[in-house]
Amino acid sequence: MDLQLRVSAPATGTNLPVILLSHGGGPSNNLSSLNGYAPLANYWAAHGFVVVQPTHLTSRTLSHLVADAPGAPDFWRSRAEDMSHILDRLDMIERTVPQLAGRIDHTEVAVAGHSLGGFTAALLLGAGITDPDTGNVVHLVEPRIKAGVLLAAPGRGGDGFNGPMAEQWPVIGAVDFSTMTAPALVVAGDKDDSRHFTDRGPDWHADPYTLAPGPKTLLTLFDAEHGLGGIAGYDAAETTDENPGRVAALARLTAAYLRTRLHPGDNAWQTACETLTAGPDPVGRLETK
Repeated sequence: MDLQLRVSAPATGTNLPVILLSHGGGPSNNLSSLNGYAPLANYWAAHGFVVVQPTHLTSRTLSHLVADAPGAPDFWRSRAEDMSHILDRLDMIERTVPQLAGRIDHTEVAVAGHSLGGFTAALLLGAGITDPDTGNVVHLVEPRIKAGVLLAAPGRGGDGFNGPMAEQWPVIGAVDFSTMTAPALVVAGDKDDSRHFTDRGPDWHADPYTLAPGPKTLLTLFDAEHGLGGIAGYDAAETTDENPGRVAALARLTAAYLRTRLHPGDNAWQTACETLTAGPDPVGRLETK
């Protein structure tokens, strides 16, 4: 199948860094595809990034075509390989998108992903995975990616991976974060209680921070559930914690984090952190290692 992409880019500017955005799942038909995550993609593109969104084979838009395909239903390897294929052909994408030719900095690449997309981002940033079918440890790290953002990503397996869906998705609990050495911002909601996978509570989503080596930053969003306020789409009915202010703050913080990681002399992240902690009603708290 063709790999379908959405590319969002600023109208002006050169030497633009790239964010590869990996979608999650969910009950909506189209948000788990290149058509999702507009609240983040639009903000990032408006603030100097080229955002590339593939439709992975896990998308509900393709489920009627790939239900019996090798790798179904999680397509964990394919999802990560989609991003490497994009980077292999980034020059072609740049030439194809109107008015984008010559404006991308091919050396400044980050990855972001929500939920299952965060799982994919973890693999690209260096996390290992034990293939449930073979028992072999697989590494799909993409060295061209310099930093990442994991949004409500799954945590570790083991005894705590004991929810009713754990047996259906064993690959989720097969990740080893100890080799995820690339810089990453891990975002977790303190009300994100994924009982279908674990009884550990919201702390499970902090595992990619807790179990991975530095440099890592953990952003815990107050009162946020799995949708983190509604990042998957504008006015999405599946969002259980609708909060436009939280989404706007998250967009600003993630953009600032990636800008400083990709351009170390930029103080955008320091400024964003000061804004986060200022005032009587902060949206979250930060930890760093």
